[in-house]
This record gives sequence, structure tokens and C-alpha cells, in this order.
Amino acid sequence: MDVPSNKPAHRQFPTSMIVAALLALGLGACGGGGSDASTPDPVTTPTNPTNPTNPGPTDPPLVAGTCDLPNFKQDLLTRINALRASGASCGTSGNFPAVAPVVWNDKLTAASDGHALDMATKNYFSHDSQDGRSFSTRITNAGYTWAAAGENIAAGQQTVESVMNSWRNSAGHCANLMSANFVDVGVACRPAASASNTYSKYWVMDLGKSAR
Repeated sequence: MDVPSNKPAHRQFPTSMIVAALLALGLGACGGGGSDASTPDPVTTPTNPTNPTNPGPTDPPLVAGTCDLPNFKQDLLTRINALRASGASCGTSGNFPAVAPVVWNDKLTAASDGHALDMATKNYFSHDSQDGRSFSTRITNAGYTWAAAGENIAAGQQTVESVMNSWRNSAGHCANLMSANFVDVGVACRPAASASNTYSKYWVMDLGKSAR
């Protein structure tokens, strides 16, 4: 039986005094990176449950890094930017005015997906990879040259709505979602690799601003 997690986590990585000052004001900002144009999500070969070797023409494609949730990318962008457009009270992180929307970034998505897959495969829940890499290192390794970067993670939530509610209702995660320092976002979800995993799904959101 899957055990849902109601304890999403966030990490803030100040890289300069000005970012640290912004963090003191409740703006969850860190590191940062380069933006590139959004491209369609990578699509894997669709499968037919009744004949796995012969995909049916009407079967929906399975998209890597989305937990096979429909309209994954657009649903997330819509919810993130609706929150940013309305402004938000983020509890102990303070009140945030409306800010500009973020845009989907494939490099941040790749960084998110790599970490979500790693957690789902190795059954752990942490911002730090088991090989010692931090979220900022993973973002850099994905080719995103950042001036500011942040990360939200969560585990166990079954839908985009539920994970966004978890992040929205947590002060630090909400601050990352509302930070004017971020202009790019990438999100991934991976199902547990084994029924013995602690959680059924693993979520990672990386946010950033290009250094270029």
C-alpha cells in the first residue's frame, strides 16, 4: 500500500549577498540558469495492455517523467502561474505580491527528472543525491547556467493538484513558487520502481533564472 507524504521539502541555495538578503525577506531564491525554448515532452512507445508487443493505435502515449498524468506540463504551468498572478501569503515566509509567469525549461526539466528517477529507483527522499550531488550541481550538469536556482520536492502525492496544494501550503515551497527571482521552471514525476518503496510517486520541481 502506498504511503502518501505530506512533507514536501525545499532547498534554498544563496550564491551572493544580494540573494541572501532576498532570502531574509522571504524570497525563496537560489542559484540560477539559462533558459531555452520549450519543446514537446519526450514520448515513449505506447503500449497495449492486451498485446504489449503491438501498441494499439488508440492507446495514449506514455510520457517519461510525468507519472503518465494527462496534460502534465500544461496543468503545472497553469497552476503555478495562476498562483504567481494572484499573489500569495506564504505563512512564515511572508506575503508575496503578484509576479510575472515562469516558462517551461527543458534543461530544468531534465535535472528534475533525473533526480525524481533516482529517488524512485533507489527509494530515498532528499535534495541531495546519494552520490553527493546537490540540486544546484544537478541543474548545472543539465546544462543550465544559472544566476538563481531553487528546488521543491515531494513524495506520495497522486496528482498535479495534490502536489501543488502541498507546496502551496508549505511556507518555504510557497516562497519558491512566488519568488520573482525565478523565470524558468521544470517539473518531473516518477513512479516508485518497486512496490516496497516508501512512496508511490516522487516529484521534483527545479526553478531558475539564467546567468546570461
